Amino acid sequence: MAIQQPKLPYEMNALEPYISAKTIEFHYGKHHATYVKNANNLIEGTPLADLSLPKIILTAASDTVLKGLFNNAAQCFNHEFYWNSLTPKKQGIPSELEGALVRDFGSVEGFKKAFHAAALGQFGSGWAWLVADRDNRLEIITTGNAETPLTKPACRPLLCLDVWEHAYYLDYQNRRADYLTAVIDNLLNWDMAARIYKAT
Repeated sequence: MAIQQPKLPYEMNALEPYISAKTIEFHYGKHHATYVKNANNLIEGTPLADLSLPKIILTAASDTVLKGLFNNAAQCFNHEFYWNSLTPKKQGIPSELEGALVRDFGSVEGFKKAFHAAALGQFGSGWAWLVADRDNRLEIITTGNAETPLTKPACRPLLCLDVWEHAYYLDYQNRRADYLTAVIDNLLNWDMAARIYKAT
Protein backbone atom coordinates (compact mmCIF):
# COMPACT_ATOMS: atom_id res chain seq x y z
CA MET A 1 0.00 0.00 0.00
CA ALA A 2 2.04 2.93 -1.26
CA ILE A 3 1.56 6.32 0.36
CA GLN A 4 -0.49 8.50 -1.95
CA GLN A 5 -0.49 12.25 -2.40
CA PRO A 6 -4.18 13.14 -2.51
CA LYS A 7 -5.33 15.60 -5.11
CA LEU A 8 -5.79 19.13 -3.83
CA PRO A 9 -9.43 19.79 -2.85
CA TYR A 10 -9.40 22.97 -4.99
CA GLU A 11 -7.55 24.44 -7.96
CA MET A 12 -4.03 25.78 -7.40
CA ASN A 13 -5.21 29.37 -7.84
CA ALA A 14 -8.34 28.98 -5.71
CA LEU A 15 -6.82 30.47 -2.54
CA GLU A 16 -5.74 33.71 -4.20
CA PRO A 17 -5.20 36.49 -3.28
CA TYR A 18 -4.24 35.11 0.13
CA ILE A 19 -2.05 32.21 -1.09
CA SER A 20 -0.86 32.36 -4.68
CA ALA A 21 -0.94 29.61 -7.27
CA LYS A 22 2.86 29.87 -7.42
CA THR A 23 3.14 29.10 -3.72
CA ILE A 24 0.77 26.14 -4.05
CA GLU A 25 2.70 24.91 -7.10
CA PHE A 26 5.94 24.81 -5.10
CA HIS A 27 4.47 23.79 -1.76
CA TYR A 28 2.14 21.02 -2.95
CA GLY A 29 3.87 20.16 -6.21
CA LYS A 30 7.43 20.00 -4.90
CA HIS A 31 7.69 19.98 -1.09
CA HIS A 32 4.69 17.76 -0.34
CA ALA A 33 5.40 15.55 -3.35
CA THR A 34 8.99 15.03 -2.21
CA TYR A 35 7.87 13.87 1.23
CA VAL A 36 5.58 11.32 -0.42
CA LYS A 37 8.37 10.09 -2.71
CA ASN A 38 10.89 9.85 0.13
CA ALA A 39 8.48 8.01 2.44
CA ASN A 40 7.61 5.49 -0.29
CA ASN A 41 11.29 4.88 -1.01
CA LEU A 42 11.90 4.19 2.69
CA ILE A 43 9.08 1.66 3.07
CA GLU A 44 9.52 -0.10 -0.28
CA GLY A 45 10.15 -3.81 0.21
CA THR A 46 9.49 -3.70 3.97
CA PRO A 47 6.47 -4.86 6.03
CA LEU A 48 5.66 -1.17 6.60
CA ALA A 49 4.61 -0.88 2.95
CA ASP A 50 1.38 -2.74 3.82
CA LEU A 51 0.39 -0.31 6.61
CA SER A 52 -1.78 2.79 6.47
CA LEU A 53 -0.07 6.18 6.70
CA PRO A 54 -1.11 6.76 10.37
CA LYS A 55 0.22 3.31 11.34
CA ILE A 56 3.49 3.96 9.52
CA ILE A 57 3.85 7.23 11.43
CA LEU A 58 3.11 5.66 14.81
CA THR A 59 5.48 2.76 14.14
CA ALA A 60 8.29 5.06 13.04
CA ALA A 61 7.72 7.47 15.94
CA SER A 62 8.67 4.81 18.48
CA ASP A 63 11.89 3.71 16.72
CA THR A 64 14.86 6.07 16.52
CA VAL A 65 16.27 4.05 13.61
CA LEU A 66 13.20 5.10 11.60
CA LYS A 67 13.55 8.83 12.30
CA GLY A 68 13.94 9.63 8.59
CA LEU A 69 10.82 7.68 7.76
CA PHE A 70 8.90 9.39 10.56
CA ASN A 71 9.90 12.85 9.30
CA ASN A 72 8.76 12.15 5.75
CA ALA A 73 5.61 10.17 6.58
CA ALA A 74 4.48 12.67 9.22
CA GLN A 75 4.98 15.49 6.75
CA CYS A 76 2.73 13.63 4.32
CA PHE A 77 -0.02 13.59 6.95
CA ASN A 78 0.58 17.15 8.13
CA HIS A 79 0.48 18.57 4.63
CA GLU A 80 -2.64 16.63 3.67
CA PHE A 81 -4.34 17.93 6.81
CA TYR A 82 -3.18 21.48 6.07
CA TRP A 83 -4.61 21.46 2.53
CA ASN A 84 -7.92 20.24 3.91
CA SER A 85 -7.84 22.90 6.64
CA LEU A 86 -8.09 25.54 3.92
CA THR A 87 -11.00 26.37 1.65
CA PRO A 88 -11.57 29.09 -0.96
CA LYS A 89 -15.16 29.47 0.24
CA LYS A 90 -15.24 31.69 3.29
CA GLN A 91 -17.39 29.92 5.87
CA GLY A 92 -19.32 30.69 8.98
CA ILE A 93 -18.59 28.55 12.01
CA PRO A 94 -21.19 25.81 12.68
CA SER A 95 -23.01 26.50 15.93
CA GLU A 96 -21.75 23.55 17.99
CA LEU A 97 -18.12 24.31 17.23
CA GLU A 98 -18.67 28.02 17.73
CA GLY A 99 -20.07 27.28 21.18
CA ALA A 100 -17.00 25.22 22.01
CA LEU A 101 -14.69 28.02 20.85
CA VAL A 102 -16.54 30.52 23.06
CA ARG A 103 -16.43 28.09 25.99
CA ASP A 104 -12.70 27.37 25.72
CA PHE A 105 -11.28 30.67 24.37
CA GLY A 106 -13.81 33.23 25.60
CA SER A 107 -14.93 34.16 22.09
CA VAL A 108 -14.27 33.33 18.45
CA GLU A 109 -12.05 36.39 18.31
CA GLY A 110 -10.21 35.11 21.37
CA PHE A 111 -9.55 31.85 19.57
CA LYS A 112 -8.30 33.63 16.45
CA LYS A 113 -5.89 35.76 18.49
CA ALA A 114 -4.61 32.70 20.38
CA PHE A 115 -4.22 30.66 17.18
CA HIS A 116 -2.35 33.52 15.52
CA ALA A 117 -0.10 34.02 18.54
CA ALA A 118 0.74 30.32 18.80
CA ALA A 119 1.60 30.02 15.11
CA LEU A 120 3.59 33.25 15.13
CA GLY A 121 5.49 32.15 18.24
CA GLN A 122 6.47 28.73 16.87
CA PHE A 123 10.23 29.11 16.58
CA GLY A 124 11.62 27.96 13.24
CA SER A 125 9.67 25.45 11.20
CA GLY A 126 6.53 23.73 12.39
CA TRP A 127 2.78 23.76 12.78
CA ALA A 128 -0.03 25.19 14.89
CA TRP A 129 -3.09 23.03 15.52
CA LEU A 130 -6.57 23.35 16.92
CA VAL A 131 -7.23 20.03 18.63
CA ALA A 132 -9.93 18.44 20.75
CA ASP A 133 -9.09 16.27 23.74
CA ARG A 134 -10.90 13.15 24.96
CA ASP A 135 -13.51 15.33 26.69
CA ASN A 136 -14.01 17.41 23.52
CA ARG A 137 -12.35 20.41 25.09
CA LEU A 138 -10.50 22.56 22.56
CA GLU A 139 -6.84 23.43 22.80
CA ILE A 140 -4.19 25.03 20.61
CA ILE A 141 -0.86 23.22 20.36
CA THR A 142 2.26 23.70 18.27
CA THR A 143 4.59 21.05 16.89
CA GLY A 144 8.10 21.56 15.58
CA ASN A 145 9.40 20.33 12.24
CA ALA A 146 7.52 17.13 11.31
CA GLU A 147 5.98 16.43 14.71
CA THR A 148 2.27 15.70 14.55
CA PRO A 149 -0.72 15.31 16.90
CA LEU A 150 -1.08 11.72 15.63
CA THR A 151 1.52 10.73 18.21
CA LYS A 152 -0.52 12.29 21.02
CA PRO A 153 -3.39 9.89 21.77
CA ALA A 154 -5.44 12.53 23.61
CA CYS A 155 -5.41 14.93 20.64
CA ARG A 156 -7.79 14.94 17.70
CA PRO A 157 -6.72 17.58 15.17
CA LEU A 158 -9.42 19.87 13.78
CA LEU A 159 -7.39 22.51 11.91
CA CYS A 160 -3.75 23.27 11.27
CA LEU A 161 -1.53 26.09 10.08
CA ASP A 162 1.77 25.42 8.32
CA VAL A 163 4.48 27.83 9.45
CA TRP A 164 7.38 26.38 7.51
CA GLU A 165 8.75 29.25 5.42
CA HIS A 166 7.91 27.54 2.13
CA ALA A 167 4.22 27.90 3.05
CA TYR A 168 4.34 31.69 2.77
CA TYR A 169 7.71 33.10 1.72
CA LEU A 170 6.93 33.62 -1.99
CA ASP A 171 3.85 35.66 -1.08
CA TYR A 172 4.78 37.32 2.20
CA GLN A 173 8.58 37.06 2.45
CA ASN A 174 9.38 37.15 6.19
CA ARG A 175 5.95 38.52 7.18
CA ARG A 176 4.62 35.39 8.85
CA ALA A 177 2.11 37.44 10.83
CA ASP A 178 0.46 38.75 7.65
CA TYR A 179 0.20 35.24 6.20
CA LEU A 180 -1.40 33.98 9.39
CA THR A 181 -3.92 36.82 9.51
CA ALA A 182 -4.91 36.18 5.89
CA VAL A 183 -5.43 32.45 6.45
CA ILE A 184 -7.22 32.70 9.79
CA ASP A 185 -9.57 35.44 8.61
CA ASN A 186 -10.35 34.08 5.16
CA LEU A 187 -9.41 30.46 4.46
CA LEU A 188 -10.10 28.19 7.44
CA ASN A 189 -12.30 25.18 6.68
CA TRP A 190 -14.73 25.43 9.57
CA ASP A 191 -17.07 22.82 8.06
CA MET A 192 -14.32 20.19 8.18
CA ALA A 193 -13.34 21.16 11.73
CA ALA A 194 -16.98 20.89 12.86
CA ARG A 195 -17.39 17.46 11.25
CA ILE A 196 -14.33 16.12 13.05
CA TYR A 197 -15.41 17.74 16.31
CA LYS A 198 -18.83 16.08 16.18
CA ALA A 199 -17.40 12.66 15.29
CA THR A 200 -16.59 11.63 18.85
